[in-house]
Amino acid sequence: MSRGIYITANDRATEQAIALLNSIRLYDPETPVILIPYDDNYHNVAKILGEQYNVQLYPDLKRVETLAQTIFDIFGDNLFARPNQFRKQVCWFGEFDQFLYIDTDIVVFEKISDNLDYLNNYDFLCCDYQHSKGIKNVFSPKVIENNVFSDAELKEIYNGGFWASKKNLLSEQDLYDTFKECASHLEYFDFSEKTSDQPIINYLILKRVARRYNILRDDVKRAGNWAGSPHFQRQGDILFDPKVNQPLKYLHWAGIRIEPGCPYWDIWKHYRYLNDPNPPEDSRLIPVKKTKPLWQKIIDKVTK
Repeated sequence: MSRGIYITANDRATEQAIALLNSIRLYDPETPVILIPYDDNYHNVAKILGEQYNVQLYPDLKRVETLAQTIFDIFGDNLFARPNQFRKQVCWFGEFDQFLYIDTDIVVFEKISDNLDYLNNYDFLCCDYQHSKGIKNVFSPKVIENNVFSDAELKEIYNGGFWASKKNLLSEQDLYDTFKECASHLEYFDFSEKTSDQPIINYLILKRVARRYNILRDDVKRAGNWAGSPHFQRQGDILFDPKVNQPLKYLHWAGIRIEPGCPYWDIWKHYRYLNDPNPPEDSRLIPVKKTKPLWQKIIDKVTK
């Protein structure tokens, strides 16, 4: 049985991808990692990750493009802020019998592939407190009013940045049938804050996968993993949650721009420049703020 990790990235995400791979390889030099191109601009990041971390390119790029085009055909081009996030769904048809998907705005603090052991008893794994925020940014109250999901099912909402499952558990037709169902009931979803694939993919998993497990929903108090939580403490290469007296499995900067001054910048920079004896000063890493052109400022003023 083969096991491995999938990531998505393009050249713009090279720095984040390096930080993630540095963290993965620190604890696990062997588990294979496959890159799913986020868009057509991926050749530089693929070259760097391949040479430095033995990351392989997803072998069936035609399938990636077919999925992306099907998403466009079903939903159009105006619904999702970042429709290419759906490309990660080719994980179901890739190289690994058991796989873990990880967003590049994450760094890990353990041999993260060991969590695939949970798939001996379950078919889908996640590890977050997304459910504690209710249905906001995922579903609208319509799913309650129309009895689409039970209260218990809605407590299994998850964040799509970190999850695991099994090859061919879902077919391409399962995906497309579910996407069409979603497209015919857009009133079920909350896109008010520009979320992209997360509402649709939560619907997919709740409808199609029965044996689900969230590591953070069992009876044991466990450390969270969102970078917006201010109480984590650094201990060497890892972060520690003093509220539960446990180390974090990983940290996810979901919805947070990673740059000097952001939460836990020091731990991200540590992994980005791991083994670099001369990491750059923060002042050299501050992105240039783009100002709006004059015409855009005039339009903004008129439309206020």
